Amino acid sequence: MFDYQPVLRGEAVILRPAVAGDRDALFALASDPRVWALHPRSDRYQESVFQAYFDDGLASGGALVALCRTTGAVAGWSRYSADFARPGEIEIGWTFLGRDYWGGKINADMKRLMLTHAFRFVDQVIFRVGERNLRSRRAVEKLGATLTDRTDSPDAGAAGSVNLYYAIRRETFEV
Repeated sequence: MFDYQPVLRGEAVILRPAVAGDRDALFALASDPRVWALHPRSDRYQESVFQAYFDDGLASGGALVALCRTTGAVAGWSRYSADFARPGEIEIGWTFLGRDYWGGKINADMKRLMLTHAFRFVDQVIFRVGERNLRSRRAVEKLGATLTDRTDSPDAGAAGSVNLYYAIRRETFEV
């Protein structure tokens, strides 16, 4: 049985299950329009749009809050989901980080921890990334994920691009 909300500790980040009380700290990071500029849902900096995103993440049972290991501050979040996954897969997605945490070790450590955990249960991890979200596409490619031939329509309210699917298999993942 897949554990959707583990506590994971890395060199730069600690991931723990998201709770309702995390909302304000996460919105403080998400309220910067530049966080969402390349994302298909570029309006998530708006409080009502973020609230729906946050509520959906909590309801999913797979949302994790990322804490900066050195300061303990909330740095962002990510989540596991089986909604778009095929048998033997899990998705990692819905990730965002506050701008102060871009370009450092937080995202790479976060994804390494999540991938290591996921590969205890599944053979493949997928990432759905908006076609125009070049920053996220580069980030998953750096992890070793490769573009697949799968696509789907963006979520309701998203700008008119498609979601591309990237995948990484257990046997090609390097810790």
